Amino acid sequence: MNPYLASIFLPVIISLILGTRKSNKKRGVPVDVGGEPGYAIRNYRFAKPVESHWEGISTIAQLFEQSCKKYAYMPLFGSRKLISRDTEVSPDGRSFEKLHLGEYEWLSYGEAFKAVCNFASGLTHLGHGSDERVAIFADTRAEWQIALQGCFRRNATVVTIYASLGEGALCHSLNETEVTTVVCGSKELKKLIDISGQLDTVKRVIYINEEGVSTDVSLAQNNSSWKLSSFEEVQKLGQENPVEPVMPLASDVAVIMYTSGSTGLPKGVMMTHGNVLATVSAVMTIVPGLGSKDVYLAYLPLAHILELAAESVLIAAGGAIGYGTPLTLTDTSNKIKKGTKGDSSVLKPTLMTAVPAILDRVRDGVRKNVDTKGGMAKRLFDISYQRRLAAINGSWFGAWGLEKLLWDFVVFRKVRAILGGRIRFLLSGGAPLSGDTQRFINVCLGAPIGQGYGLTETCAGGAFSEYDDTSVGRVGAPLPCVYVKLIDWPEGGYLTTDKPMPRGEIVIGGPSVTLGYFKNEEKTNEVYKVDERGMRWFYTGDIGRFHPDGCLEIIDRKKDIVKLQHGEYVSLGKVEAALSVSPYVDNIMLHADPFHSYCVALVVASHHALENWASNKGISYSDISDLCKKPEAIKEVQNSLVKAAKEVKLEKFEIPAKIELLSQPWTPESGLVTAALKLKRENIRKAYADNLKKLYS
Repeated sequence: MNPYLASIFLPVIISLILGTRKSNKKRGVPVDVGGEPGYAIRNYRFAKPVESHWEGISTIAQLFEQSCKKYAYMPLFGSRKLISRDTEVSPDGRSFEKLHLGEYEWLSYGEAFKAVCNFASGLTHLGHGSDERVAIFADTRAEWQIALQGCFRRNATVVTIYASLGEGALCHSLNETEVTTVVCGSKELKKLIDISGQLDTVKRVIYINEEGVSTDVSLAQNNSSWKLSSFEEVQKLGQENPVEPVMPLASDVAVIMYTSGSTGLPKGVMMTHGNVLATVSAVMTIVPGLGSKDVYLAYLPLAHILELAAESVLIAAGGAIGYGTPLTLTDTSNKIKKGTKGDSSVLKPTLMTAVPAILDRVRDGVRKNVDTKGGMAKRLFDISYQRRLAAINGSWFGAWGLEKLLWDFVVFRKVRAILGGRIRFLLSGGAPLSGDTQRFINVCLGAPIGQGYGLTETCAGGAFSEYDDTSVGRVGAPLPCVYVKLIDWPEGGYLTTDKPMPRGEIVIGGPSVTLGYFKNEEKTNEVYKVDERGMRWFYTGDIGRFHPDGCLEIIDRKKDIVKLQHGEYVSLGKVEAALSVSPYVDNIMLHADPFHSYCVALVVASHHALENWASNKGISYSDISDLCKKPEAIKEVQNSLVKAAKEVKLEKFEIPAKIELLSQPWTPESGLVTAALKLKRENIRKAYADNLKKLYS
């Protein structure tokens, strides 16, 4: 063959062969299971669900002790030193707190183990019994994990509560679980004081001193009968009076985790040590090369199962965990003083978890920066992005080899520096991640994103996309700790006999499936079932379909289905996911009313995108609130939503006929989204009842 022709055709042939092999790889395989008839898949690596990755280890307490002995001199918990806390005033008179943070200061595994043992002993000397429950009500930080592991060494069940939880839900969680001891931050202590008269069982409060934040202990003493102690005092008490541990069994309840309550009061999910260990064991088999060289940036709420499981995996692997916050994550984060470094720049992590909203912000931030520069810089970015995207999509003619290295050095090196420059793997969970964002992060960070699917009720065990799976929009094959089964939902038109892919409600079974809801037998019996083989199953209410390679895709949600006036069914979550790719959308809630034939939507505007559009069109406005009211802006965003809807072939009745643009973001503090940034539909409906009424008028 002519060498010139060979140089053209040979790469194409090799690319096609490799592409065929990759597409044929079975990541999940059918399995025979008990319970309700359906279509079940297991992970291809294991014939039955994994319970423990380590011989002789059956609890999280044992796993922690094993790691602390094995990696005694390696760094475990890192926290940044506060140098100064300043207040800056914007031109419109608003005040903003800015932090100047120093380097990370580390506790080794050995030092952390001593701190845990001291806390456990101190807890006992305070009078806390093993049959009593401890609540941790604080932001994510090293003391959170020390308190958790300390409680485990006394076989005390820990109740986890979001730091952003409102008063009603906070009272409900503490009273329902009859908590006697609360571990809290300085800010959370103030919240506890406000509701002290409504708490029935709390006897002891252990507060974590925070640099630069005053702790009003005298106010708490004057307004309650609690025994107040600082975290340091408890550790010192334990150091001076050590006691033998009371280690738990695998079947003992480790955590009662209160969900963030997207509807009504939060429910407490009871997780055993065996449940948590099963998930940790499964993830250890999926993420490649986990070990003591890994550095993990922790900033999501530890009261959420995603973060708790992720940190447990890092501890098991001997990695280092550096603590940060969402408001200090990067050099340009809201609370970082100008000219100083964000958490990621200082820590330079290799691993991170993120909810889709965080990754969307990273994407939007990069695009904003590129658009602002314009000219040759923007053109160079666009070319490099398209070249790398072609390669990731499997094209032999995309940017590989030396060209890839060139683009990485010239263009993407600066983007990667935003998160420290060393990220090798990202895990996204908590909500669906758009394909656009997944591809963008893949290209710009040069790291795979493992999109995960799991629930509090399954201890985060569900599905997980592997590092070599470059597809988007899917959540991967079942984790090795579970079976995933689809069952028919005839009312919604989803059947396991559907072609070309089986569809149905997702049901998860295996050792990571939790015991149920605390003091809520009726709800537990509704969604948890034990089959004739003794396996426990959780009915998720999510609708999925299996791809030929055994990977799962989430396509709908039973609770999000609304029937319109003329009988059409609208899936709110599905439509919102499709419309959220519009550059003008920061957040969106679709609203469908059975008494009308069309949908409407509340759209939280992306300030940067909308202001850029207005500037290019020469539209004058006083502020973003004024811009959101202008008919031209509303029309532009509406057209963008229609375009996004048509790209994924939504039906006409699924596209919002009317929208309202909102300038204020929805935050956990406002009570409109959960700590995991999921919509609290009922709260939004109540807050914007008049707005929705006008849209239908």
